[in-house]
Amino acid sequence: MAKPNKFDGMMHEFCVEQGWCGSIVDGKALHVTDFIPENGPVTADEFVDWLIKADGLDPGEGSSQVKRWKSKLKVIFIKHMGSDCIEASTLAWDY
Repeated sequence: MAKPNKFDGMMHEFCVEQGWCGSIVDGKALHVTDFIPENGPVTADEFVDWLIKADGLDPGEGSSQVKRWKSKLKVIFIKHMGSDCIEASTLAWDY
């Protein structure tokens, strides 16, 4: 079995440990990977917004709860990916 890559580890923490696994939005299964472009830069802030949106929530809502989520999720992204801006192609499962 191959060792998990950075993205695998990050998604394990987001989904299994934090509960950000995606949802059903307008009858369609939605996951953060649905928003990731094939290439180009992706910032931690963009990824966190996609993660929240994939859970059927509005990342643009200015509530204190959303601000806390964004702050916590951004830290997880940077911890696993090593930067607050990475190449989109690195955001892929290792299988």
